Amino acid sequence: MDGDLVGRLGAALGCGETAALPLGPGHHRLVVPDGSAGRFAVDVLGDGGTAHRVVHLLPGGGLNVAANYGTAQGRSLARFLADHGYLVIGTTPREDALAADRIGPQCAGWGLDGHRADLERVVAAVRAVTGLPYELLGHSAGAALALATAAARNSDRALRRVLVLDTTGPYDPGTEPELVARAGALTDLFQRQLAAGVLTVDPGLKGLFARAAAAPDAPSGLPRPQSAPGAGQFSNLGLLHYALTHTRELPGPANWIHHRGHSGGSYAFGATPEEDRFALTHTPLAVWQEAVARLGSGLQPTALLRDLAAVWAGRTDVHRIDWAAIRADVVWVNAEFGRGDHDLGARLVRRGGARVDYRVVPGYGHGDVAWSATAERDVWEPLLPRP
Repeated sequence: MDGDLVGRLGAALGCGETAALPLGPGHHRLVVPDGSAGRFAVDVLGDGGTAHRVVHLLPGGGLNVAANYGTAQGRSLARFLADHGYLVIGTTPREDALAADRIGPQCAGWGLDGHRADLERVVAAVRAVTGLPYELLGHSAGAALALATAAARNSDRALRRVLVLDTTGPYDPGTEPELVARAGALTDLFQRQLAAGVLTVDPGLKGLFARAAAAPDAPSGLPRPQSAPGAGQFSNLGLLHYALTHTRELPGPANWIHHRGHSGGSYAFGATPEEDRFALTHTPLAVWQEAVARLGSGLQPTALLRDLAAVWAGRTDVHRIDWAAIRADVVWVNAEFGRGDHDLGARLVRRGGARVDYRVVPGYGHGDVAWSATAERDVWEPLLPRP
């Protein structure tokens, strides 16, 4: 990579004297400070001298760029895009670097608009330094951020495409009124939590993996469901697999948004917990472990969860994405067992005149679109621009 490009980008972002951290061939990380408001990180990967355009990577809630896009059994999604001529710019949000003693009032502003403000800063800096056209690629919450940014930047002709990986737009009030109501109630729940000073949510993923690694066969404390042929608690390793493959079945205010879970796979209950049998179909457990090991805080801002729930519910009084304002082409790929087939958002974008390629990948869970051993064939290659 052109080292001068990284230096100029750091200067444009106001990184001061902070040196770019080299992470691998053609890969550097910049840390963008912002005083008491915290900091966010920007990964730069690829050859700025030969790149045909920029792609901005936006991670899902609680994730960072390294976990979401730099982890794979073989070639990662970030490296795949760089190998196909993109200059890859990944923005890791502020909450990833958030220490427990720094959770404070600033976190109340870390909703979709707060995340978009940081992304806008990065987009402007990269445009000023490279002059290249760009695309936005997001997964989960990052995909909602990409769509919200595209709607706000609808006059920017340099924005060519929005690439969406397994996210939920608005549920259809005509055909899915129960989901609309449920998302509305979730919006209200997060509103109340914010008012009560609950500024972040820990989804518990890091703890699940840590307990499964430390004591895989030990009782987890969570009883197996009544449908199991015998009583007893999940083992720590069993609970981890069940949480990945049957996320929807576990307690948690937003777990119901998954049609099944984070990862495609199976779980068969035996007469005792020791006889349970489970497996992952697409993403090896080792890849999940590596991704989780790369997380920072793993926290999700309550304000972000509130805004996402409002999008699902169509609660424009809380947060509004002007779907019909999007002018860039949209490629929207959902996972059958992740967010499933809910296409109202795609239809609203298409109704505004933009070209939309919407499809659902069978058998995939929410995280499989980023980490599956077959994702390059099933998901990533169709994201590439068509000649």
